[in-house]
Amino acid sequence: MTAVTVEAEAPPDRREIQSAVIRFAGDSGDGMQLTGGQFTQATALEGNDLATFPDFPAEIRAPAGTTFGVSAFQINFGARDIMTSGDELDVLVAMNPAALKVNIADVKPGGVILVDTGAFSERNLTKAGYEASPLTDGSLEKYRVVEIDMSRHTIESVKEFGLSNKEALRSKNMWALGLVYWMYRRRRKATIDWLEQKFAKRPEVANANISALNAGHAFGETAEMPEEIGGYTIPAAHIAPGEYRTVTGTEGVAWGLMAGAQLADLDIFFSGYPITPASGLLHTLARLKQYGVVTFQAEDEIAAVCAAIGASYSGSLGVTSSSGPGIALKTEALGLALVAELPLVVVNAQRGGPSTGMPTKTEQSDLFQAVWGRNADSPLAVLAARSPGDCFEVAIEAIRIAVKYMTPVFLLTDGYIANAAEPWRIPDLDKYEAFPAEFRTDPEGFQPYLRDTETLSRPWVKPGTPGLMHRIGGIEKDYSSGNISYDPENHQRMTEVRAAKILGIANDIPPQAVELGNDSGALAVVGWGSTHGPINRAVERAREDGLDVSHIHIRHLWPLPRNLGDLLKGFQRVLVPEMNNGQLVKILRAEYLIDAEPLDRVTGKPFKIAEIEEAIRQRVEK
Repeated sequence: MTAVTVEAEAPPDRREIQSAVIRFAGDSGDGMQLTGGQFTQATALEGNDLATFPDFPAEIRAPAGTTFGVSAFQINFGARDIMTSGDELDVLVAMNPAALKVNIADVKPGGVILVDTGAFSERNLTKAGYEASPLTDGSLEKYRVVEIDMSRHTIESVKEFGLSNKEALRSKNMWALGLVYWMYRRRRKATIDWLEQKFAKRPEVANANISALNAGHAFGETAEMPEEIGGYTIPAAHIAPGEYRTVTGTEGVAWGLMAGAQLADLDIFFSGYPITPASGLLHTLARLKQYGVVTFQAEDEIAAVCAAIGASYSGSLGVTSSSGPGIALKTEALGLALVAELPLVVVNAQRGGPSTGMPTKTEQSDLFQAVWGRNADSPLAVLAARSPGDCFEVAIEAIRIAVKYMTPVFLLTDGYIANAAEPWRIPDLDKYEAFPAEFRTDPEGFQPYLRDTETLSRPWVKPGTPGLMHRIGGIEKDYSSGNISYDPENHQRMTEVRAAKILGIANDIPPQAVELGNDSGALAVVGWGSTHGPINRAVERAREDGLDVSHIHIRHLWPLPRNLGDLLKGFQRVLVPEMNNGQLVKILRAEYLIDAEPLDRVTGKPFKIAEIEEAIRQRVEK
């Protein structure tokens, strides 16, 4: 998808703005994710930068009209660099009372609320927990509320197709989308083409949705909308030339794994077990068979990781994924991969916990689990992606480390990154440096744990290679021969060399750089993973106001970059925002003896820029 330039000047009946934040919200059966996805595509085609935040209900099918079943899709788009899905909403599209109740707190004062009055029946108000209608009780006075009977208008727009009212109302999301397309001057063609393709075998359904989309757009053109609401235009963002497409974190990981395997000259064997929000990776990779990707849905989490280990033992690249509870089940097998010293990539799309917790909400609470969460002294490498596009690069790096150092590697994403989308410049894979895997074929002097002097990795041997029969497994092995060994001194030596191998990775990764600001000063705001966007924006705002603050973001979480300790000691204070109860803070304190300060958030939602900016201002004076 290439960036498309739009007119530099707004038409006379439209007001030019630089960015907007919109949220579509309704019942989980109202198609809000589909609606948001289509608005995202149309926005990308207009050349705007963007970031999205899909928010799903945890229940598979909560009772219709209740707050438990509200599904939402948020998009922040504009003519400038967009790094978060937005703090406050400029526009909320509420398809029923429950959607309004769940999302109203995020609308900024003076923001626009588009409500479907056709859904504000007494029954729906009761199910949403309202004692009186918020449309008449004065509770929405600080917002610009636009009341439209979307349900009636949708039914009228599709009546020529002979649908029942229930069938007709399934197009209500397209009617609302058409209206918002008019408000922000989005083209409808891509959505129309998509509808015709999706419902090619049911043209009456495609035509009904297209008719509803056009009717919503026409309503905006012809209705006497309040003057202050009107239409807007947003200029195209200044984006580097190239071919772009929108990408989710799940897609970024999948394509990065595929690209990394090609750079390593290996086939991928991916085995997983369904769990929210990690399941999408299995679905995406299953569609890439033509690129040497084999996928396997196992009967449980333990079988999934063990199958991946077996694939690595056989000479493929074993990959598995899950979320926190599933990672816990994989723990024993991870120890097996670690002591057998086989390459393995483990993707953890973190979610709210503990236990089942809040499975559709986001969190960063599995850092300890990734770094320390195994029995005995069991170090392995841990990486974290910062955004959907960054998932591609981090997946390649995870494979490089796993293959070069013969170790399991954790790749941490989270529910927000996995489902969020942003424009991604499609890279030229020919410009990436290959790192082909090396398999031992020479039997002379072979020992299964005879290590490379630089990496301390053991040789990788495909089963059946002539003259290279050997034993590996979970029981401790002799340092040289690989035979089973219970010798105390040997166990000491093997434990130390496994730790040294992982710590040595720090010599093979880039020194930690400062994202924004100076290399020393009053305050460093340190983050990892999906906190990158809000931290960067908050630091940028504070620096524009003259505050001495810098942003440091860590990709390699274990081992940590070799210069990180000295870098942090150059700042008077260190603030660490993270979506957990202070896990990176404790690691930094333990490793570097610095008084890092936590800024914790475990609400299941990403940080807002304003939250971090306020914390910065509390710690730094002009």
